Amino acid sequence: MRDYLVKYGKQWDGRGAHKIVGKTPYEAATVVVEDYGLPITADGLLSEITPIFSEQWCNIKAQPGANRLINHLRGHGVPMALASNSSKENILTKISYHQGWKESFSVIIGGDEVSSGKPSPEIFLETAKRLNMDPSSCLVIEDSIPGVAAGKAAEMEVVAVPSLPKQSHLFTSADEVINSLLDFQPEKWGLPAFEDCFGRGSKVLGIPTANLSAEGYSAVLSEHPSGVYFGWAGLSSRGVYKMVMSIGWNPYFNNSEKTIEPWLLHDFNEDFYGEDLRLAIVGYIRPEANFSSLESLVAKIHEDRDIAEKALELPLYSKYKDDPYIKSSLKQNS
Repeated sequence: MRDYLVKYGKQWDGRGAHKIVGKTPYEAATVVVEDYGLPITADGLLSEITPIFSEQWCNIKAQPGANRLINHLRGHGVPMALASNSSKENILTKISYHQGWKESFSVIIGGDEVSSGKPSPEIFLETAKRLNMDPSSCLVIEDSIPGVAAGKAAEMEVVAVPSLPKQSHLFTSADEVINSLLDFQPEKWGLPAFEDCFGRGSKVLGIPTANLSAEGYSAVLSEHPSGVYFGWAGLSSRGVYKMVMSIGWNPYFNNSEKTIEPWLLHDFNEDFYGEDLRLAIVGYIRPEANFSSLESLVAKIHEDRDIAEKALELPLYSKYKDDPYIKSSLKQNS
Protein backbone atom coordinates (compact mmCIF):
# COMPACT_ATOMS: atom_id res chain seq x y z
CA MET A 1 0.00 0.00 0.00
CA ARG A 2 2.88 2.33 0.80
CA ASP A 3 4.30 1.96 -2.71
CA TYR A 4 0.92 1.99 -4.43
CA LEU A 5 -0.41 5.22 -2.88
CA VAL A 6 2.59 7.19 -4.16
CA LYS A 7 0.90 6.96 -7.55
CA TYR A 8 -1.85 9.25 -6.21
CA GLY A 9 0.46 11.50 -4.22
CA LYS A 10 -0.62 9.91 -0.95
CA GLN A 11 1.41 8.47 1.90
CA TRP A 12 0.35 5.29 3.68
CA ASP A 13 0.55 5.94 7.40
CA GLY A 14 -1.21 2.87 8.69
CA ARG A 15 -4.04 4.92 10.16
CA GLY A 16 -6.64 2.71 8.55
CA ALA A 17 -5.00 -0.62 9.27
CA HIS A 18 -7.35 -1.47 12.12
CA LYS A 19 -10.32 -0.71 9.84
CA ILE A 20 -9.35 -3.23 7.16
CA VAL A 21 -7.96 -6.21 9.08
CA GLY A 22 -10.37 -9.12 8.72
CA LYS A 23 -12.63 -7.39 6.21
CA THR A 24 -13.54 -8.73 2.76
CA PRO A 25 -11.29 -7.41 -0.02
CA TYR A 26 -14.06 -5.12 -1.29
CA GLU A 27 -14.76 -3.70 2.18
CA ALA A 28 -11.07 -3.09 2.77
CA ALA A 29 -10.69 -1.37 -0.60
CA THR A 30 -13.68 0.85 0.17
CA VAL A 31 -12.06 2.00 3.42
CA VAL A 32 -8.79 2.87 1.64
CA VAL A 33 -10.55 4.78 -1.15
CA GLU A 34 -12.56 6.82 1.36
CA ASP A 35 -9.78 7.44 3.89
CA TYR A 36 -7.29 8.62 1.30
CA GLY A 37 -9.73 10.35 -1.04
CA LEU A 38 -8.62 8.33 -4.06
CA PRO A 39 -10.15 9.24 -7.46
CA ILE A 40 -11.13 5.62 -8.21
CA THR A 41 -13.77 3.11 -7.13
CA ALA A 42 -13.18 0.23 -4.74
CA ASP A 43 -13.37 -2.16 -7.70
CA GLY A 44 -10.78 -0.06 -9.52
CA LEU A 45 -8.46 -0.17 -6.53
CA LEU A 46 -8.81 -3.95 -6.28
CA SER A 47 -8.00 -4.45 -9.96
CA GLU A 48 -4.84 -2.38 -9.59
CA ILE A 49 -3.61 -3.59 -6.22
CA THR A 50 -4.34 -7.34 -6.48
CA PRO A 51 -1.48 -8.10 -8.92
CA ILE A 52 0.90 -6.15 -6.67
CA PHE A 53 -0.19 -8.11 -3.61
CA SER A 54 0.07 -11.38 -5.54
CA GLU A 55 3.74 -10.73 -6.25
CA GLN A 56 4.40 -10.37 -2.51
CA TRP A 57 2.56 -13.43 -1.21
CA CYS A 58 5.65 -15.59 -1.58
CA ASN A 59 7.41 -13.32 0.94
CA ILE A 60 4.76 -13.49 3.67
CA LYS A 61 6.07 -15.09 6.85
CA ALA A 62 3.97 -17.22 9.16
CA GLN A 63 2.91 -15.65 12.43
CA PRO A 64 5.21 -16.71 15.30
CA GLY A 65 3.92 -20.02 16.62
CA ALA A 66 1.76 -20.85 13.58
CA ASN A 67 3.87 -23.75 12.30
CA ARG A 68 4.29 -25.09 15.82
CA LEU A 69 0.53 -25.07 16.40
CA ILE A 70 -0.40 -26.59 13.03
CA ASN A 71 2.19 -29.36 13.32
CA HIS A 72 1.13 -30.11 16.89
CA LEU A 73 -2.59 -30.39 16.15
CA ARG A 74 -2.00 -32.37 12.95
CA GLY A 75 0.29 -34.75 14.85
CA HIS A 76 -2.50 -35.42 17.35
CA GLY A 77 -5.17 -35.91 14.69
CA VAL A 78 -7.16 -32.79 15.58
CA PRO A 79 -9.40 -31.72 12.65
CA MET A 80 -8.55 -28.20 11.47
CA ALA A 81 -10.25 -25.82 9.05
CA LEU A 82 -9.25 -22.51 7.51
CA ALA A 83 -12.01 -19.95 6.98
CA SER A 84 -11.09 -16.53 5.61
CA ASN A 85 -12.81 -13.54 4.04
CA SER A 86 -10.21 -13.77 1.26
CA SER A 87 -11.19 -15.62 -1.90
CA LYS A 88 -10.60 -19.38 -1.99
CA GLU A 89 -8.12 -18.95 -4.85
CA ASN A 90 -6.09 -16.38 -2.94
CA ILE A 91 -6.09 -18.49 0.21
CA LEU A 92 -4.73 -21.52 -1.64
CA THR A 93 -2.06 -19.42 -3.32
CA LYS A 94 -0.91 -17.86 -0.04
CA ILE A 95 -0.68 -21.11 1.93
CA SER A 96 1.08 -22.90 -0.94
CA TYR A 97 4.26 -21.13 0.20
CA HIS A 98 4.06 -22.82 3.63
CA GLN A 99 5.02 -26.48 3.56
CA GLY A 100 2.36 -28.87 4.81
CA TRP A 101 -0.32 -26.27 5.45
CA LYS A 102 -2.77 -27.20 2.71
CA GLU A 103 -2.66 -30.87 3.71
CA SER A 104 -3.23 -29.98 7.37
CA PHE A 105 -6.70 -28.49 6.88
CA SER A 106 -9.67 -30.79 6.37
CA VAL A 107 -11.71 -27.82 5.10
CA ILE A 108 -10.61 -24.59 3.44
CA ILE A 109 -13.34 -22.05 2.70
CA GLY A 110 -13.13 -18.55 1.25
CA GLY A 111 -15.33 -15.51 1.53
CA ASP A 112 -16.44 -15.97 -2.07
CA GLU A 113 -18.09 -19.28 -1.13
CA VAL A 114 -20.66 -17.71 1.21
CA SER A 115 -23.20 -14.95 0.71
CA SER A 116 -21.96 -12.86 3.67
CA GLY A 117 -18.44 -12.65 5.03
CA LYS A 118 -17.36 -12.02 8.59
CA PRO A 119 -18.70 -10.61 10.92
CA SER A 120 -21.63 -12.73 9.70
CA PRO A 121 -21.42 -16.23 11.26
CA GLU A 122 -22.21 -17.87 7.90
CA ILE A 123 -18.62 -18.78 7.00
CA PHE A 124 -18.00 -20.52 10.35
CA LEU A 125 -21.36 -22.31 10.32
CA GLU A 126 -20.63 -23.60 6.81
CA THR A 127 -17.17 -24.69 7.97
CA ALA A 128 -18.65 -26.66 10.89
CA LYS A 129 -21.14 -28.26 8.51
CA ARG A 130 -18.35 -29.40 6.17
CA LEU A 131 -16.38 -30.73 9.15
CA ASN A 132 -19.54 -32.57 10.28
CA MET A 133 -19.09 -30.92 13.68
CA ASP A 134 -21.52 -29.14 15.97
CA PRO A 135 -20.62 -25.42 16.06
CA SER A 136 -20.56 -25.42 19.87
CA SER A 137 -17.71 -27.95 19.82
CA CYS A 138 -15.53 -25.78 17.58
CA LEU A 139 -12.78 -23.42 18.71
CA VAL A 140 -12.00 -20.39 16.54
CA ILE A 141 -8.59 -18.69 16.59
CA GLU A 142 -8.93 -15.21 15.11
CA ASP A 143 -6.78 -12.12 14.57
CA SER A 144 -9.51 -9.63 13.67
CA ILE A 145 -12.54 -8.02 15.30
CA PRO A 146 -14.92 -9.09 12.47
CA GLY A 147 -13.61 -12.64 12.83
CA VAL A 148 -14.19 -12.70 16.58
CA ALA A 149 -17.71 -11.35 16.08
CA ALA A 150 -18.41 -14.05 13.47
CA GLY A 151 -17.13 -16.83 15.73
CA LYS A 152 -19.23 -15.71 18.69
CA ALA A 153 -22.31 -15.26 16.48
CA ALA A 154 -21.80 -18.88 15.38
CA GLU A 155 -21.86 -19.82 19.10
CA MET A 156 -18.28 -21.03 19.02
CA GLU A 157 -15.53 -20.41 21.57
CA VAL A 158 -13.05 -17.83 20.31
CA VAL A 159 -9.41 -17.11 21.12
CA ALA A 160 -8.23 -13.75 19.77
CA VAL A 161 -4.64 -13.12 18.68
CA PRO A 162 -4.70 -9.46 17.56
CA SER A 163 -2.59 -8.94 14.45
CA LEU A 164 -1.99 -5.27 15.27
CA PRO A 165 -0.03 -4.31 18.40
CA LYS A 166 -1.74 -2.73 21.40
CA GLN A 167 -5.24 -3.62 20.13
CA SER A 168 -6.12 -6.23 22.76
CA HIS A 169 -8.56 -3.94 24.57
CA LEU A 170 -10.83 -3.95 21.49
CA PHE A 171 -11.42 -7.73 21.58
CA THR A 172 -13.78 -7.76 24.54
CA SER A 173 -16.16 -10.36 23.12
CA ALA A 174 -13.49 -13.06 22.74
CA ASP A 175 -13.29 -15.84 25.32
CA GLU A 176 -9.56 -15.22 25.64
CA VAL A 177 -7.12 -12.69 24.19
CA ILE A 178 -3.48 -13.73 23.87
CA ASN A 179 -0.36 -11.92 22.77
CA SER A 180 0.65 -14.42 20.09
CA LEU A 181 0.16 -18.03 19.02
CA LEU A 182 3.18 -18.83 21.20
CA ASP A 183 0.91 -18.14 24.19
CA PHE A 184 -1.88 -20.47 23.07
CA GLN A 185 -2.44 -23.24 25.63
CA PRO A 186 -4.32 -26.09 23.91
CA GLU A 187 -5.09 -27.89 27.16
CA LYS A 188 -7.33 -25.00 28.26
CA TRP A 189 -9.65 -25.94 25.39
CA GLY A 190 -9.60 -29.72 25.77
CA LEU A 191 -6.79 -30.21 23.26
CA PRO A 192 -3.46 -32.04 23.74
CA ALA A 193 -0.87 -29.86 25.49
CA PHE A 194 2.35 -28.82 23.79
CA GLU A 195 5.34 -30.97 24.72
CA ASP A 196 7.81 -28.05 24.69
CA CYS A 197 6.37 -25.84 27.47
CA PHE A 198 8.39 -24.94 30.55
CA GLY A 199 6.14 -23.72 33.33
CA ARG A 200 4.78 -20.63 31.69
CA GLY A 201 3.29 -19.19 34.23
CA SER A 202 19.16 -3.11 33.76
CA LYS A 203 21.14 -2.41 36.77
CA VAL A 204 18.19 -0.71 38.47
CA LEU A 205 16.89 -4.25 38.80
CA GLY A 206 20.22 -5.68 39.85
CA ILE A 207 20.07 -7.60 36.58
CA PRO A 208 22.67 -6.40 34.05
CA THR A 209 21.36 -6.63 30.50
CA ALA A 210 23.16 -6.09 27.20
CA ASN A 211 21.48 -2.92 25.99
CA LEU A 212 21.03 -3.16 22.23
CA SER A 213 20.19 -0.25 19.99
CA ALA A 214 16.87 -0.78 18.21
CA GLU A 215 18.40 0.72 15.08
CA GLY A 216 18.65 -1.91 12.36
CA TYR A 217 16.32 -4.31 14.16
CA SER A 218 13.00 -2.95 12.91
CA ALA A 219 12.20 -6.16 11.01
CA VAL A 220 12.92 -8.37 14.01
CA LEU A 221 10.96 -6.13 16.36
CA SER A 222 7.92 -6.08 14.10
CA GLU A 223 7.90 -9.83 13.40
CA HIS A 224 8.31 -11.10 16.95
CA PRO A 225 5.57 -10.60 19.53
CA SER A 226 6.54 -8.87 22.75
CA GLY A 227 7.49 -11.31 25.44
CA VAL A 228 10.32 -13.19 27.13
CA TYR A 229 12.51 -15.57 25.14
CA PHE A 230 15.60 -17.67 25.81
CA GLY A 231 18.60 -18.85 23.84
CA TRP A 232 22.35 -18.51 23.44
CA ALA A 233 24.63 -15.47 23.27
CA GLY A 234 28.10 -15.41 21.73
CA LEU A 235 30.52 -12.72 22.96
CA SER A 236 33.46 -12.20 20.64
CA SER A 237 36.21 -12.32 23.26
CA ARG A 238 34.60 -14.40 26.00
CA GLY A 239 32.56 -17.36 24.78
CA VAL A 240 28.99 -18.63 24.51
CA TYR A 241 26.51 -18.17 27.34
CA LYS A 242 22.92 -18.98 28.14
CA MET A 243 20.65 -15.96 27.94
CA VAL A 244 17.08 -14.87 28.60
CA MET A 245 15.78 -11.80 26.84
CA SER A 246 12.79 -9.54 26.48
CA ILE A 247 11.36 -8.06 23.33
CA GLY A 248 8.83 -5.33 23.97
CA TRP A 249 7.93 -2.03 25.57
CA ASN A 250 8.72 -2.99 29.20
CA PRO A 251 5.43 -1.55 30.51
CA TYR A 252 6.68 -1.18 34.09
CA PHE A 253 9.14 1.45 32.85
CA ASN A 254 6.64 2.80 30.28
CA ASN A 255 9.09 2.65 27.37
CA SER A 256 7.99 4.52 24.26
CA GLU A 257 9.93 2.24 21.90
CA LYS A 258 10.04 -1.52 21.49
CA THR A 259 13.44 -2.81 22.58
CA ILE A 260 15.58 -5.95 22.77
CA GLU A 261 17.22 -6.61 26.15
CA PRO A 262 19.19 -9.86 26.54
CA TRP A 263 20.46 -10.94 29.97
CA LEU A 264 23.51 -13.19 29.74
CA LEU A 265 23.28 -15.75 32.53
CA HIS A 266 26.84 -15.39 33.77
CA ASP A 267 28.58 -13.27 36.41
CA PHE A 268 30.89 -10.92 34.53
CA ASN A 269 33.52 -8.95 36.44
CA GLU A 270 33.33 -6.00 34.04
CA ASP A 271 31.15 -4.44 31.37
CA PHE A 272 31.61 -5.47 27.75
CA TYR A 273 30.43 -2.42 25.84
CA GLY A 274 31.28 -2.40 22.14
CA GLU A 275 31.91 -6.14 21.82
CA ASP A 276 30.41 -8.21 19.02
CA LEU A 277 27.35 -9.97 20.44
CA ARG A 278 25.40 -12.60 18.52
CA LEU A 279 22.11 -14.02 19.71
CA ALA A 280 20.29 -17.22 18.85
CA ILE A 281 16.69 -17.07 20.10
CA VAL A 282 15.51 -20.67 20.41
CA GLY A 283 12.52 -20.67 22.76
CA TYR A 284 9.69 -18.64 24.27
CA ILE A 285 8.68 -18.37 27.92
CA ARG A 286 5.79 -15.91 28.35
CA PRO A 287 4.13 -12.73 27.07
CA GLU A 288 5.18 -9.31 28.29
CA ALA A 289 3.35 -8.18 31.42
CA ASN A 290 3.13 -5.21 33.75
CA PHE A 291 3.79 -5.48 37.47
CA SER A 292 2.49 -3.65 40.53
CA SER A 293 5.90 -3.39 42.15
CA LEU A 294 9.59 -3.55 41.34
CA GLU A 295 9.91 -6.54 43.64
CA SER A 296 7.34 -8.57 41.73
CA LEU A 297 9.03 -7.67 38.43
CA VAL A 298 12.44 -8.80 39.71
CA ALA A 299 10.96 -12.03 41.07
CA LYS A 300 9.39 -12.81 37.70
CA ILE A 301 12.64 -12.10 35.86
CA HIS A 302 14.49 -14.55 38.11
CA GLU A 303 11.75 -17.10 37.48
CA ASP A 304 12.31 -16.57 33.75
CA ARG A 305 16.03 -17.19 34.29
CA ASP A 306 15.36 -20.49 36.07
CA ILE A 307 13.09 -21.65 33.23
CA ALA A 308 15.70 -20.67 30.63
CA GLU A 309 18.52 -22.40 32.54
CA LYS A 310 16.62 -25.69 32.65
CA ALA A 311 15.28 -25.53 29.11
CA LEU A 312 18.71 -24.86 27.61
CA GLU A 313 20.00 -28.09 29.14
CA LEU A 314 17.59 -30.10 27.00
CA PRO A 315 18.95 -31.52 23.71
CA LEU A 316 16.14 -29.74 21.83
CA TYR A 317 17.76 -26.39 22.70
CA SER A 318 21.33 -27.17 23.84
CA LYS A 319 22.34 -28.09 20.28
CA TYR A 320 22.10 -24.44 19.21
CA LYS A 321 25.05 -23.54 21.43
CA ASP A 322 27.27 -24.83 18.63
CA ASP A 323 25.44 -23.05 15.82
CA PRO A 324 27.95 -21.62 13.29
CA TYR A 325 26.37 -18.17 13.58
CA ILE A 326 27.10 -18.05 17.31
CA LYS A 327 30.55 -19.62 16.98
CA SER A 328 31.58 -17.20 14.22
CA SER A 329 31.46 -14.32 16.70
CA LEU A 330 34.33 -15.78 18.72
CA LYS A 331 37.89 -14.63 18.18
CA GLN A 332 40.11 -17.51 17.20
CA ASN A 333 43.13 -18.21 19.38
CA SER A 334 46.41 -17.95 17.48
